[in-house]
Amino acid sequence: MAKDKTVYVCDYCGQESVKWMGKCPACNRWGTMKEMKIAAPSKPSMGKIASQTTLERPAPQQLHTIEAGAEPRIDMGDGELNRVLGGGLVPGSLVLLGGEPGIGKSTLTLQTVLQLQGRRILYVSGEESARQIKLRADRLGPVNEGLFVLCETSLEQIFQHIEEMKPDLVVIDSIQTVQTETVESSAGSLAQIRECAAALLRYAKSGGTSILLIGHINKEGSLAGPKVLEHIVDVVLQFEGDQHHLYRILRSMKNRFGSTSELGIYEMRHDGLRQVSNPSELLLTDNREGLSGVAISCSIEGVRPFLIETQALVSTAAYGTAQRSTTGFDGRRLNMLLAVLEKRVGFKLAQKDVFLNIAGGLRVTDPAIDLSVIAAVLSSNGDMPIEGDVCMAGEVGLSGEIRPVSRIEQRIAEAEKLGFKRILIPSHNMNGLDKKQYKIELVPVRRVVEAVRELFG
Repeated sequence: MAKDKTVYVCDYCGQESVKWMGKCPACNRWGTMKEMKIAAPSKPSMGKIASQTTLERPAPQQLHTIEAGAEPRIDMGDGELNRVLGGGLVPGSLVLLGGEPGIGKSTLTLQTVLQLQGRRILYVSGEESARQIKLRADRLGPVNEGLFVLCETSLEQIFQHIEEMKPDLVVIDSIQTVQTETVESSAGSLAQIRECAAALLRYAKSGGTSILLIGHINKEGSLAGPKVLEHIVDVVLQFEGDQHHLYRILRSMKNRFGSTSELGIYEMRHDGLRQVSNPSELLLTDNREGLSGVAISCSIEGVRPFLIETQALVSTAAYGTAQRSTTGFDGRRLNMLLAVLEKRVGFKLAQKDVFLNIAGGLRVTDPAIDLSVIAAVLSSNGDMPIEGDVCMAGEVGLSGEIRPVSRIEQRIAEAEKLGFKRILIPSHNMNGLDKKQYKIELVPVRRVVEAVRELFG
């Protein structure tokens, strides 16, 4: 009789080992090797259960005989979600949606499937009752007659209902609650998540049914479960945001059918998530005229340009030690920019408290907002407001130079569309740029000193 097998798997990279080690030999991380028991094959494996719908065993094909065309896609009825998926949901794909608890993963999923009229959808919930789902659906919109709700955590029972229904889309909320009888461990363990995800993938590829998995993230911010889970699925979506702010960002971390540079923006409301097609108009306030410490920058997240409001407050240090506090921006980069101001421009800010905030609760990593950060700090330090029709984009180097940024045409077009009159850009970005096609005034700057002179005279 075969015995159970015990292996140790790294929950970060998926490396397997027959013995426990303090440091993973593949990713060199400490304390990530977790024990996983693999049960003896005494019962029919999930591979057999998931492959019952396979009509014939696929045979090897010559590459030149395979006809390749555009993948057929399912319109999800959500422009932001379609953009992140690359144009829609591909039939037979396995999609993983991850995010922090309470961020709105279930709301986004349920709101989306309610809009898919004319398709059979099976919503499997292991966390909520059918009545809870119905109450949420009544708040989000009209009920879809093709939507069926199943409260089940057994993978074998889920496959049985799928075989009877033959749905076009299956939603699993969440993958951490599903378990199979072939693995003797609790739900949410490495072995359970790995085996259940692999079985669902085999069914999706053989039956042509799209499956959407909802997953939690751990305290480090990565998806809970083994790292191999991200390798199994076709698409990994990350739902980000702050529960204390209105806006949510949907990012594509992995996409086998499209680009990973797209992102979608939503606004959380009492009746669900609303698509934000033009985030610049919502992130900018109308009452910034005459206020010091406010600078507008044109940033790019993914491939979408939008204008953000950078706010700074500079005051005298009350307790002798200057504070540096940032919200939505890297604190170490702020310290570097303050050092550039002191060394290259001559502004002494060592005895000043500096507080920086990116309005709207967004976290921005685009280096093109460096120029707006410096402008906001100088504006607050001298209590000199920046003109409301001026925006800027530029990366600041350690020598005080303004370095070029990418996709300058998109940034200029976005600023012009929102009615700005002037935009400060790096001089190197002027090469090959046609000024005549823009109505907005382009102000090239080479160094921080030139930008300060243009803004404050």
